[in-house]
Amino acid sequence: MHLFVRIVDLASFTKAADELQLPRASVSLAVQQLEARLGVRLLQRTTRHVSPTVDGQSYYLRCQQILQDVEEAEGACGGGMLKPRGKIRVDLQGTQALHFILPHLGEFHARYPDIELEIGLGDRFIDLVREGIDCVLRSGEPKDSSLVGRRVALLAQVTCASKAYLRRRGQPHTLDEFKTHDAVNYLGANGRSLPFEFLVQGQKRAVQLRGPVSVNSAYAYTACCLAGMGFVQVPRYHVQAHLHSGELCEVFPEWAPAPMPVWVLYPHARHLSPRTRVFIDWVAECMGRAA
Repeated sequence: MHLFVRIVDLASFTKAADELQLPRASVSLAVQQLEARLGVRLLQRTTRHVSPTVDGQSYYLRCQQILQDVEEAEGACGGGMLKPRGKIRVDLQGTQALHFILPHLGEFHARYPDIELEIGLGDRFIDLVREGIDCVLRSGEPKDSSLVGRRVALLAQVTCASKAYLRRRGQPHTLDEFKTHDAVNYLGANGRSLPFEFLVQGQKRAVQLRGPVSVNSAYAYTACCLAGMGFVQVPRYHVQAHLHSGELCEVFPEWAPAPMPVWVLYPHARHLSPRTRVFIDWVAECMGRAA
């Protein structure tokens, strides 16, 4: 059942075989035997794609629930004394992972020694089911209604530029002056640069600046700001050391944007394994302590 579910998730025999470290021929034979035993065709196969038949889709949904029930039943053995075990694949936003999560991984391992973590760092759009990812840590409001979200933090934000840039261009004192300045523009998932946002007398004001460079990496965003390329708007934790040293200078603190929400996103709760659940609880604990 687990093999069949992963084939459907990945739409590929080869990818499922690679993920589960099985020979491709063994995967094909297992599905053939499963179809023979059930007396129905479960998968439509082409040279490039694999998709479930009507019967296959129904069986796939039942398999997901059964596998979840089995894992929960095993976890409940001995009055819940059996600790979660197995592999979790997660994708974390890079700077948040380095600041809030990775320094404390030893604590998680000590608490759950039988859980193996496979961690990716990034900020790209991920199809969790197709890519076999159990959960992701992302900033901003969730846009994918097929996922369950748990908000784990609200991060204060700051608008800043380098001391060298402000020395060269001057410090803006109004939003009209700000509009004449350069920005290091951050590209969102849709490929468009994100506007700067300010809360002015309780009203949100969005300002779009032109700039000499656009990036899609939080590391590059701050690096370009430090290089004097223009203004950025980032969570304060990410630039706190540079603000303290004077390399970066904050502007409009009285109009600071609303705090940035941070979410853990995962597929629908009925497919949430015990090991993924405890990892999400631990991430929320880490982010909560930091906040």
